[in-house]
Amino acid sequence: MSRHPSTKWAQRLDKVYLTIELPDAKDVKLNLRPDGHFNFSAKAPADDMQYELDLELFDAVSVEESQAAVAPRAICYLVKKAEGKWWPRLLKKEGRPPVFLKVDWDKWQDEDDEDAGFGDFGDMDFSVWAWYNLSSVTK
Repeated sequence: MSRHPSTKWAQRLDKVYLTIELPDAKDVKLNLRPDGHFNFSAKAPADDMQYELDLELFDAVSVEESQAAVAPRAICYLVKKAEGKWWPRLLKKEGRPPVFLKVDWDKWQDEDDEDAGFGDFGDMDFSVWAWYNLSSVTK
């Protein structure tokens, strides 16, 4: 049986930030399709459990321009939107989001604050982590 990892999200006009909180993740597999279907799975050594996500994002995305970084405490995804427009929610399905999915208030930015230049991944040096194209990857 698999579990859902705690996942945070935030957006900008042209991208979505997803942070999957799964320390020391192993066997990371991810798949992103242009229609916004997103799959993730990994194993957590701490409890030897399999974790999975299967999300239908609100709208189409650009797989080629999207990136992921596997860090020691989390997996960070930068998903490029196919069209530069604000989404009313992360998931296509209306209604209450799943309990494991939360807004990342540290990265959140309202449409009105778009030009302020704060709230993203900050000064993180992603070059020290393994980068992956989101089309279909196994670590």
